[in-house]
Amino acid sequence: MVEPVNLAEKFALIDEYWSPRIAGEINDFHVKLVKLKGEFVWHHHEQEDELFLVVRGTLCIQLRDRDLWLREGEFAVIPRGVEHRPVASEEVHVLLLEPDTTVNTGNVQDEHTRPAQWI
Repeated sequence: MVEPVNLAEKFALIDEYWSPRIAGEINDFHVKLVKLKGEFVWHHHEQEDELFLVVRGTLCIQLRDRDLWLREGEFAVIPRGVEHRPVASEEVHVLLLEPDTTVNTGNVQDEHTRPAQWI
């Protein structure tokens, strides 16, 4: 059954930072919602590209050679193999579009590694 997804309602259900929630799927991709605050771990994804769309706030994605700043309504695609670290000084709401095989910490396994759950 096809139903609209209200992003504000879904984000209101998320009470933990850096813990992606699956809000939909398309082909072999997940549409994930995540709240970010603070610094994440440096990592990369061997096989997957990631799309970061900022719904609310401002996100810095640190790359090894520069910082990429995304404001509300902006997105960037981080290609597979590119080492990056998301950083949010204030709470940021982000929509991720990525293959369903994507682990949030990529090549790193640490306390930030979380399996995505459906909301």
